[in-house]
Amino acid sequence: MKSLTLHLKILITILLVIGLGSIIYQAIILKIPLTENSRGSMWTIDTKISFDVRGSKPVKLRLFIPSKENALSTVILEDDNVLARNYGVARETDALGNQQLILSSRRASGNQTLYYRLLVSEEAGKAETYIGPKGMVYREPIQLEGAEKVAAESMIAGIREQSSDTATFISEAIQTLNDTRNDFAKTLLNNDFSAQNRAKVLEVLLSQARIPIQFVHTLKLSIGANQKPQTFIRSYIETHKDGNEKVGEWVYFDLTSGHRGLANDRLIWWVGNDPLLTTSNDIRASVNFSLDDRELTSKGIISNKVNNAEASSFLTYSLYSLPIQVQETYLTMIVIPFGVLAILIFRNIVGVQTLGTFTPVLIALAFRETGFAFGLFLFTVIVGIGLAIRSYLEHLKLQMLPRLSVVLTCVVILIAVISLMSHKLGLDQGMSVTLFPMVILTMTIERLSVTWEERGGSFAFKVALGTFFTGAIAFYVMNIEWLTYFAFTFPGILFVLIAFMLVMGRYRGYRLTELVRFKALVKEG
Repeated sequence: MKSLTLHLKILITILLVIGLGSIIYQAIILKIPLTENSRGSMWTIDTKISFDVRGSKPVKLRLFIPSKENALSTVILEDDNVLARNYGVARETDALGNQQLILSSRRASGNQTLYYRLLVSEEAGKAETYIGPKGMVYREPIQLEGAEKVAAESMIAGIREQSSDTATFISEAIQTLNDTRNDFAKTLLNNDFSAQNRAKVLEVLLSQARIPIQFVHTLKLSIGANQKPQTFIRSYIETHKDGNEKVGEWVYFDLTSGHRGLANDRLIWWVGNDPLLTTSNDIRASVNFSLDDRELTSKGIISNKVNNAEASSFLTYSLYSLPIQVQETYLTMIVIPFGVLAILIFRNIVGVQTLGTFTPVLIALAFRETGFAFGLFLFTVIVGIGLAIRSYLEHLKLQMLPRLSVVLTCVVILIAVISLMSHKLGLDQGMSVTLFPMVILTMTIERLSVTWEERGGSFAFKVALGTFFTGAIAFYVMNIEWLTYFAFTFPGILFVLIAFMLVMGRYRGYRLTELVRFKALVKEG
């Protein structure tokens, strides 16, 4: 007995670990929405390249496009395509993790318009973390001379006095360089406070403090046309954790304000000093961005993840990968164990007597087709008439198979009559009865009749009442929308249900109804 108890405990623990572990993995690692009310955005980004080719000449363009290596956790690159007729398409990845789209044509002439379309899903509320490779934390200074060297050294000394670490040093450097009243800034910038010049001088200034930076060009996810990328900077900063271990992270800074951080609605397009688009043969081309979005439900978010998952990914085995028609069937099947659990609780804990465990579940499934109120009326009427017919047939001393055949035929006639009357009265519910409820009704009538014969009419009535009551409970449990979504999305919860059912299988205590029955004995004792 001890070995059996230990075996059961180990089995329950394994089931709980598998079930809860898979749910945690999906929710935290795969970022699957826990509720059906979660919303996301699917952005369509059109990149339009326009240029004019005089005469007829070969054309080669290199366009930076977003790379998963530079992606933040707030955005997911879903799909892309190129609309460029008569152009060859290739892709390359550079040392910084950038991806370049290479468009080439042997002969092009006249006005040319090419499109690159990207689909991006945005997950609001996620932490902003960069998943790229480790960066440098030291660089050699760029050589300066004369007044520029003196100005840079003076600025560096002042910034050090007002900063406590590398991150605050960079923020302070940006703000100081943007101060039009600062004489040192004027000297370094040569009175050119344009964004492009400030970016170049900032790199020179920070190099004097041995701090390497990278220029990050981002696109804001907002509806509109003719948008332009905005430049930020980022630096890989190492800090000491617990006084020993060094931990590094990428830190972003706004070039205009010096504020730290990159907003969740920013998509990193490319990193580095190179221009967005380079062309051959002195062709002058313009690039325009147009953005639009549509809202995604939780199921839409999951479907996108499944469709874009790799063949070996956990998501490829999701129920969302099944055809839509099959998914509809499993949406019903997946909640049946919850209905069974509800019935087990009422049978084993509360003490409600029913016609087994599965008859109430089948009745609950029938209610899903007929509706609860009409289904309860239909079942009560037909079961009552069926019991009367079954009692009459018992007097004829028929064998079981012919008796069941007669009862089934009578049930069909009763359902047909009720459907016809419902149609005449304008009640559509009466026409929702199908083959499935009909078979359930026949078997319920037969089992109640046997119970009546063996245990008496009052007990059969009590069992029938308990069966319909637990069937109603199971019906409502199986129709909870958030539960249906959770079970379909996180099927690991079924392992948790099995573990709980195993625990209930060893319950030998009093049922609640028995405590009421023996209440008088407890008082006497």
